[in-house]
Amino acid sequence: MNYATIKYNDIANGPGVRTSLFVSGCTHHCKGCFNEVAWDFNYGLEFTKEVMDEIVKSLEPDYITGITLLGGEPFEHVNQIGLLPLLREIKAKYPDKSIWCFSGYLFDKQILQEMVPKWPETKEMISYIDVLVDGKFVLELKDLMLKYRGSSNQRLIDVKKSLKANEVILWED
Repeated sequence: MNYATIKYNDIANGPGVRTSLFVSGCTHHCKGCFNEVAWDFNYGLEFTKEVMDEIVKSLEPDYITGITLLGGEPFEHVNQIGLLPLLREIKAKYPDKSIWCFSGYLFDKQILQEMVPKWPETKEMISYIDVLVDGKFVLELKDLMLKYRGSSNQRLIDVKKSLKANEVILWED
């Protein structure tokens, strides 16, 4: 897996101060995407054990509230495989830090109904995520006033509550 960039002390991609990891590779190709260079799976740098360790270490300070996964597309299968060791380590070391993820895939349709039955990695990955911002970016629905998302079709989903209730429960700030 490759990654496009890492933003430390990020305040734009979730609540509080976070580390944000932008993975490479996305097949959605949304019109107006803010990160087109990350569509290419080979863009950026290799996600190594050293990079993973650096990210985990960045979460140590108390003022860091968690990590956000963006892209590219974290739920592309190759990225799921690459992200799982990181997610396992974060949850083991920092169980109270939140994990947010942005995905163009729909939680209740593509992720749960299509990916979970096909790839065991998906079920494990979703178990670590606290909030999923789902849905492709739609340029015609772009709204700069929305918190933590780019277009009005995108949802902020409380993953833990949704899995427990077996229905989509939106995250409340």
